[in-house]
Amino acid sequence: MFVAGTNGLSRRFCVAPMMDWTTPHFRYLARLLSRHTLLYTEMVTTGALIHGDTERFLRHEPSEYPLALQLGGSDAGELAHCAKLAQQFGFDEVNLNVGCPSDRVQNNMIGACLMGHPDKVSEGVSAMIDATDLPVTVKHRIGIDGRESWDDLCEFIETVSAAGCRTFIVHARIAILEGLSPKENRDIPPLRYDWVYALKEKYPHLEIIINGGIKTFDECHAHLARTDGVMLGREAYNNPWLLAGVDPEFFGQAAPVTSRHGALRAMLPFIEQELERGVFLTHMSRHLLGLFHGQPGGRRFRRHISEHAHKPGSGLEVIHDALALVQEPEEAPEAIG
Repeated sequence: MFVAGTNGLSRRFCVAPMMDWTTPHFRYLARLLSRHTLLYTEMVTTGALIHGDTERFLRHEPSEYPLALQLGGSDAGELAHCAKLAQQFGFDEVNLNVGCPSDRVQNNMIGACLMGHPDKVSEGVSAMIDATDLPVTVKHRIGIDGRESWDDLCEFIETVSAAGCRTFIVHARIAILEGLSPKENRDIPPLRYDWVYALKEKYPHLEIIINGGIKTFDECHAHLARTDGVMLGREAYNNPWLLAGVDPEFFGQAAPVTSRHGALRAMLPFIEQELERGVFLTHMSRHLLGLFHGQPGGRRFRRHISEHAHKPGSGLEVIHDALALVQEPEEAPEAIG
């Protein structure tokens, strides 16, 4: 039994929330490449939303939909307040981060450390569900040091699902909170895809999305045979052209663009608009560096942007000059991916 996304939202293919990476500027590029991929914001803490510049944290383009907001927090009242904000600002889903292994967030009871407090997660989820009509989802690890058994994982799922959560996005690694850095936690703990498959078998009524180390469409199809959806992280960011193949491969729809050049040209008006708002070019151009990954001239494209976008007064000419370093194909490719 496979579960469709709540509220008609498809999670068949998602791009993971990633700090400093899944910014509005990257998401704009991603949406040019795929209409159907579900995009997630960077994690935003409840404290930042309540006490900081709410408009800045929640600003996004209407073209980014479908779009989910990921929250970091553990206080039920604050989570409920921020879930209301998510609905007010037009997001399609609100997601709770129970996977980030950073020391900084652990000290504030945010992220993966909450795997050790399923009741607290349950309280937060329940409060968010009561506060909003949006689907409320949880992204988590399969365990943390000290709570890394199969029974611990099942206790977490059962406790949180009892609060009303129906969608679990599972990073198929434990997080080792004592002794590994956040970067090391993305690679060193072994992947246990079999545990995610077993969750789907044990809880067929829940929507289970698999995350962690996925790089190719072949891998995606293999996972989709056992789960309800896949979530890619670093591969989708470092090689964004991969997203141009998602709509035909997983949704039976034509790709929105047929060339990398066409995608970048389509982004130029947005870059110009952001420059006029006072955004520095380098804040946007860094998300373009992987667009020509593996292509002739791709390294020159990347190097030109890296060397010039940070200079004072840099504008669209940097992008135009970099684009000229990459040969444009005479015909649209037959297959994208």
